[in-house]
Amino acid sequence: MSNLSEQQTDLQVQKGIRLAEDELVILIQSALDTGKYGDLEESQFRNLLRVSDTTDSVEVIKNFIRYQVGRDKKWGRGKGSLAEQIIEDIDGNIKKNAQIIAECCQSDYKPIWLELIRRYLGYGARHLKYLKDGKI
Repeated sequence: MSNLSEQQTDLQVQKGIRLAEDELVILIQSALDTGKYGDLEESQFRNLLRVSDTTDSVEVIKNFIRYQVGRDKKWGRGKGSLAEQIIEDIDGNIKKNAQIIAECCQSDYKPIWLELIRRYLGYGARHLKYLKDGKI
């Protein structure tokens, strides 16, 4: 593939990711607003975000969430929990969006999936901050 067509593909992928952002924000806000969880601190959510930024594996991210659930109840447990909803979003809507973007751009979906997850979690950290400290 030529350099120019690689750049065009990258631009198409970035545009697809930007177009998916509204849905990502809505998904994570809904998870935080309706999911069952304890006194989850912003720093704990940011640790999850840091893990997502330092790995190229979706399974590592989900493993970290499950590890946190095993440590304490701040992420919630079982059906309806925040942890469960985040994993469902990662494996469901976020993955589906990544596959659609990849198909349109004729690209590999896994890096797109990771980028969407990172943005989703980043928006989650912001919304959690609002829920904890900034309610109007």
